[in-house]
Amino acid sequence: MRQTLLARELHTADGIVPHPVISVDGDGIITAIGSDAAACAQEESILTATFFDIHTHGAGGYDLMQASHAEIAQIQTYLASRGVGHYLPTTVTAPMDATLHALESLADAIERPTQHQQATPVGLHLEGPFLSHTKRGVHTASELQPASVELFERFQQAARGHIRLITIAPEIPGALELIGYCSRIGVRLSIGHSNATSAEAHAGIAAGASSATHTFNAMRTFDHREPGIVGAVLTHDDLYAEIICDGVHVAPDAVQLFHKAKGMERAILVTDSISATGMGDGAYKLGNLDVTVAGNRCLLTGTDTLAGSVLTLEEAVQNYSQFTRLPWQQTVRLASVNPARMLGLAPEIGNIAPGRAANFNRYNLQGKRMATYIKGHAVA
Repeated sequence: MRQTLLARELHTADGIVPHPVISVDGDGIITAIGSDAAACAQEESILTATFFDIHTHGAGGYDLMQASHAEIAQIQTYLASRGVGHYLPTTVTAPMDATLHALESLADAIERPTQHQQATPVGLHLEGPFLSHTKRGVHTASELQPASVELFERFQQAARGHIRLITIAPEIPGALELIGYCSRIGVRLSIGHSNATSAEAHAGIAAGASSATHTFNAMRTFDHREPGIVGAVLTHDDLYAEIICDGVHVAPDAVQLFHKAKGMERAILVTDSISATGMGDGAYKLGNLDVTVAGNRCLLTGTDTLAGSVLTLEEAVQNYSQFTRLPWQQTVRLASVNPARMLGLAPEIGNIAPGRAANFNRYNLQGKRMATYIKGHAVA
């Protein structure tokens, strides 16, 4: 069914359209974007692109590495209900058989048609096993592996070519070769879970790394004489960088520092969410790991090690706005446009234009999300 969406403003990757009149065809594709002050005179809302979460392990009670097809659909329904239009299912270091099985199952999810009420998986984020033992976080030490093109190709074969992003510690054996290889074939590399020196981190960036995974977390501590990977991430102008903005993983002052370094063009908001997201306190799974959740803290059971989050991207947008004192209308791009651009998907995702899917978040003027549309359909 054809429809028309109206608002007070439309915020796109390129600017603001006042009094937008958006025509959507029966397939949920934008056919035209006009501007009509009279038609929108009573409208008091703002439309933006939907979110794109490139680092999530699960939500709604289900873990992506263990979820059945029906459970993955439930995760996607939950994500859409929180304003997410697209996402990268993200793995965690696990035994080889478990990883290969998860990649095959998640490839199935990517290749299945997505329902209108669901977020769409557009590729896989491999977080592990190419990580530092020193900065592995919750990742199981015995399952970590040296980086190798051969092992990557084994993973990519199981994933049927759907791996789009890999987190890698640039200092481990074989890392620079793998970074160079993957960057040449279009797979993005994100440096993280790393004890790299500044020189080692810069070498990874020079080899082709395009982003950094959850900046500050699971990274060598910054020192004024050896800035390490954090120094490299914050000072390399062309490098994108993730941040988990839940007030737990990174303090507000550090978020401000991050923003001053990365600006509006290279910062990416992620959740690192786990199965507990949207649920409550209790015991959950992250891959094959046991996690205990209390409040907004997720800890590897029996330890004080953070194990993901229960953050949503709409919360991350509001937190980043609060911590940096930026208007929320600006911080939305960090959770939509920037991740798409980092992955080379900006023409298809986060780009509101004729010929693209009618995926929108609608906000009131105070920044509260009021509705989400996936291919023009309002999400329940």
